[in-house]
Amino acid sequence: MKTSSIRTYLSGTRNAAPLAVFRALFGILMLWSIIRFAANGWISKLYIEPDFHFSYLGFEWVQPLGEWTYLIFIICGLSSMFITIGFKYRISIITFFLSFTYIELMDKTTYLNHYYFISILSFLMIFLPAHAYYSFDSWKDENLRSQEVPSWTIDSIKLLLGIVYFYAGLAKLNSDWLLEAMPLQIWLPAKYSIPLLGDLLQQTWTHYAFVWGGAIYDLTIPFLLLYKRTRILAFGMVVIFHVLTRVLFPIGMFPYIMIASALIFFDAGLHNKILTKISEWLKITKSIFDNGKRYQFSKAWARKTSIGIVTIFFVLQLLIPFRYLLYPGELFWTEEGYRFSWRVMLMEKAGYANFKVVDPENGQRFYVDNTEFLTRFQEKQMSAQPDFILEYAHFLEDHYQEEGIEDPEIYVESYVALNGRISQPFVDPEVDLTEIKPSLKHRNWLLPFNDEIKGL
Repeated sequence: MKTSSIRTYLSGTRNAAPLAVFRALFGILMLWSIIRFAANGWISKLYIEPDFHFSYLGFEWVQPLGEWTYLIFIICGLSSMFITIGFKYRISIITFFLSFTYIELMDKTTYLNHYYFISILSFLMIFLPAHAYYSFDSWKDENLRSQEVPSWTIDSIKLLLGIVYFYAGLAKLNSDWLLEAMPLQIWLPAKYSIPLLGDLLQQTWTHYAFVWGGAIYDLTIPFLLLYKRTRILAFGMVVIFHVLTRVLFPIGMFPYIMIASALIFFDAGLHNKILTKISEWLKITKSIFDNGKRYQFSKAWARKTSIGIVTIFFVLQLLIPFRYLLYPGELFWTEEGYRFSWRVMLMEKAGYANFKVVDPENGQRFYVDNTEFLTRFQEKQMSAQPDFILEYAHFLEDHYQEEGIEDPEIYVESYVALNGRISQPFVDPEVDLTEIKPSLKHRNWLLPFNDEIKGL
């Protein structure tokens, strides 16, 4: 693309209604998510009751704050509410991004792709003028109030959604998914009690229809949503796909988030109708916002900085999912570069990890009862994920040093079954894990995977 074409595009504007509707829906869904999380007692169960929490590399300092953890969720919920109405938007979205991301980083055990999606989406929204139209801020400030916003601010959300879908589709182009229908051949038959669908989910052809249909859907849906003639059909597919996944799998708010987000692809006419209807319900005069004004960044440097940061953001989003290529070995086995790459529901791993503590001074050894330190959920996650195993081994080292063993050695006997395969030895049982420091280096302390998964 020529420099002049880029400049023309960056100076172009569109009706601000889609961005305003997106902001409001995002805020509502996030508030609902926080309330749901609290109502189910998950704040206490996941963050306060456990004595130990698994951390992300480089973010070990992010820890639950005891009973004060509730305050983080309250702050996150309040900022969601303020985002919905566009009140102090810039402060609110920054506060939401920081509080939500802090919650996400408190324990790696709870990692889900859609938590990561919300974090990076809220970061992106910091640089978008989502409060310029139909917001409390624009109602109070005539200088802010704008009916037109830069085109790239709307397209950036479309691009992020497109990356999520397309990369999820690329990740499905592997032999386990396409040729073996794994792990759906394991998961779907267990849903036999679902009305109408239960018997159908026992059929092998259904499993293959789901895996092939899922791959085709992810790879094509961004383009079908972009093209006006197929947009309504595509949105219907989005609704059906995500309602079905919500019925089949416990994946929380993700289906609702993706359905609501897909509306950003529609023209401003639909969004203006939505805002008009909301105005009627709330008895708000919508016409006050329809001033025909174009949004202007307060300073030229603010515009350039925003565009620069958003550009870097997308370069990273395009590259990060491919970091697995830097490592040898099977990705699903080593999980080096697996997270943050939109590999959604591609893997079923079940593991067993028995830790042995050795006192080198006297040769005494004993095995650890994992339930003494971990919840059942944490133990399940730990037993099949390499970085969890290593972090837990270092926790055990610190614990037994406090118990009087000066330099404990930690070994693990572990077996993992991947996507229905027979269980295989996972970690080299002769390696003292206390000698391995957590890092981004290749995990050569894992035993080789006795099979091959072809594809991306």
